[in-house]
Amino acid sequence: MADGMGGHQAGDVASAKVVEALHDLPIVYGLDALVETATVALEQVNRDLIELAGSDDTEMSIGSTVVGLAIAGDQYRAFWAGDSRAYLLRDGLVTQITRDHSLVQSLVDAGMLSPGEALDHPNANIITRAVGVSPKLQVDTVGGEVVAGDLFILGSDGVTRLVDDQELAEQLASGSMDEAADRLIEMVLARGAPDNATLIIVKAV
Repeated sequence: MADGMGGHQAGDVASAKVVEALHDLPIVYGLDALVETATVALEQVNRDLIELAGSDDTEMSIGSTVVGLAIAGDQYRAFWAGDSRAYLLRDGLVTQITRDHSLVQSLVDAGMLSPGEALDHPNANIITRAVGVSPKLQVDTVGGEVVAGDLFILGSDGVTRLVDDQELAEQLASGSMDEAADRLIEMVLARGAPDNATLIIVKAV
């Protein structure tokens, strides 16, 4: 999942290039090999976007956050750059398995802000990593065990800033995944939807 930045048109270009690159990945075997291949593809998109931005007289950055998920057997891997998130819902408990690459998260990590203060911080939209914004792209990964019935949620900050962990768990506790996704998007829209809202739900069987 990719969330474009740098203005509407530029963001559309960046996110489309990210999604296309991941969609066209070659067949590889093994989760770690897949994540490595995805990272190489994102590094190429990173170079392409920087070159594209440099050819524009406005010198506007053209970038996109990204978060991806791969599952094979009883293992998963998530990879990301930026503040688009991945969550795991297991036994009714939601855990954020990615960590935002953002100014506010850096302040929380340094002990300068509490998690509660970070929620409404005026610089909450400033991210420190994304595809297309720096010559060197650093993609983080995390992995773990998959249990039948696990739900993974990938969401843009347009969703995660307006819906907290408890609300995610409550909405995913009943009905189909499609119904839960619809309810969550409706919740975001009812709260003003100040940013793009994208949500993907995956269930392990």
